[in-house]
Amino acid sequence: MAESYRRSQWSHGLFILPYLCFFLVLLVFPLFWGMWLSLHKADLFGPGRFVGLTNYTRVLADPVFLQALRNTIIFVAVSVPALVVIGLFLALALNRTTRATSFFRGLFFSSSVLSVTIVTLIWRFVFIPGDGLLAVLFKQVGLTPISFLSTSGWSLFSVGAATVWWCIGLPMMLFLAALQQVPQDLYEAAALDNASGWRVLTRITLPSIARTIVLVTIIQIVLQFQLFGQAQLMTNGGPSGTSRPLVMYIYEVGFVRWDIGRGAAASQILFLIILVAAMAQYIVSSRKTEA
Repeated sequence: MAESYRRSQWSHGLFILPYLCFFLVLLVFPLFWGMWLSLHKADLFGPGRFVGLTNYTRVLADPVFLQALRNTIIFVAVSVPALVVIGLFLALALNRTTRATSFFRGLFFSSSVLSVTIVTLIWRFVFIPGDGLLAVLFKQVGLTPISFLSTSGWSLFSVGAATVWWCIGLPMMLFLAALQQVPQDLYEAAALDNASGWRVLTRITLPSIARTIVLVTIIQIVLQFQLFGQAQLMTNGGPSGTSRPLVMYIYEVGFVRWDIGRGAAASQILFLIILVAAMAQYIVSSRKTEA
């Protein structure tokens, strides 16, 4: 009996063995290898030499890095709440079983399946000066068109608008799945008490999906801190680096200047920032939920 139990344990372990191998090779090993590289002065053509924390001090003293860090924090601080609020609003509006809501669900989710190249191409047609969609609209109402992609302050906003449009499908679907799990008898009891729509929303709906709100927020924090493709293809980090995110800085240092150790150090700092931000959001939201 004990022998058959041990065999079943080994057979169950075989099912997770392929995933475990990929997890170790593609996630765990690169993580520790990146930490090791960050302690070396290295490029792609030699073994490098150990320099300790020198790469970290160089990165933290680099004004370009500090500017990219500021851009990324601003981007995350604006785009994540927008994705959560708009995604929740769409989910509440489309939480019905009709043909129209099914159509709009597919419509809003369809942008999420597009590649970053297609998304940036679409939004370049919106933002480009002269013949862009917004430029034409500005001229129609007698306003001077704004060069959104080449004006400091507007370039990061343009990247954020494209990102929210591209990523809104996932938060919407997660919120929809959570809303459909809320017991209907709670709403029936609220209807018997003549509760207002706002009271139902704040006392029943939002508390019932609080964990999903936390989940969506953490997912979006992790994703938006990794901003790269939109900024590179729409503005190339310009003008004057005002839309350069941290991942673009890492790419430029590691694969343009060939300073792999310094790029690895910057990537470890980004990893630490994402980890701290996600954990802080989780802890704060969990305490509010328990309260």
